[in-house]
Amino acid sequence: MDYRDWEILKVLYSQKNLTKAARLLFITQPALTNRLKQMQEELGVKIVTRESRGIHFTPEGEYLVRCADDILAQFNKIKDHVRNMRNHSGNEVAGILKLGVSNFFANYELPHILKLFKGQYPNVDFKVITGWSKDVTKLIHNKDVHIGFVRGDYSPRGLQKFLLLEETVSVTSREEIDLVDLPNLPRIDYSGDFLLKTLIDNWWAENYIQPPFISIEVDQVDTCKKMVLNGLGYGIIPSRMLMDTEGLYKIDLTDQNENPILRRTWMYYHKESLEWNVVKAFVHFIETLGYSLNYQGN
Repeated sequence: MDYRDWEILKVLYSQKNLTKAARLLFITQPALTNRLKQMQEELGVKIVTRESRGIHFTPEGEYLVRCADDILAQFNKIKDHVRNMRNHSGNEVAGILKLGVSNFFANYELPHILKLFKGQYPNVDFKVITGWSKDVTKLIHNKDVHIGFVRGDYSPRGLQKFLLLEETVSVTSREEIDLVDLPNLPRIDYSGDFLLKTLIDNWWAENYIQPPFISIEVDQVDTCKKMVLNGLGYGIIPSRMLMDTEGLYKIDLTDQNENPILRRTWMYYHKESLEWNVVKAFVHFIETLGYSLNYQGN
């Protein structure tokens, strides 16, 4: 079996239909059927069975699909490594840079950053994986990506880090409100990462003895902001999310000493990855850019 065979198995498993899989693989259905038959003969097992509603994977077929993920991931890792090796000994900045990026940073900051970097280094390509900050931290720790952008102080061990920006967290509402009244006012709550939720919960516990009145729960902070803009309640939102948003009343959270409660965004990477020109160039670029990002947020 070759690389293409593993791709075929993955697509076929996701579609459970020969016609749809063939279309996605840009081959004819007879060619796909023939290749599947050859794989079964080569391995001496039945991979799929045909049924009236499509195809069904046998236990052996299910096992091969699970193997396909690992094999394709390893192949891509080797391919990326070899491409970066080609430029390792010289001064050229080229190759593939793999980034793990928190959802917010990917949507609001990363496109502009990549545009600027690509302008300086046009021969660099990117692979970007987005997710919650805790998941991005795992990606960089496991070396599945070269560089990670994480919101919150997760502080994984053994990694180099650079503080990219700091932002306040604000009680945000359509109309002016008094923090004393907050427990009795409707709140729009949203699914944030663990550290942000902990930060907000700790602030609340230090200031109130009763739980918040959650009137609406949503899964995205963007949705929360839109609900607040429509006067449906208040939200507790990082200030970076409120940039260029007019018509909202904001009160920054502070600790017991009246110091602002800050939410930080970090860049993480392994020190040894700086051996690659493309990683070294990007880290230096971000460190130079860091001040301007922080300035915009304050």
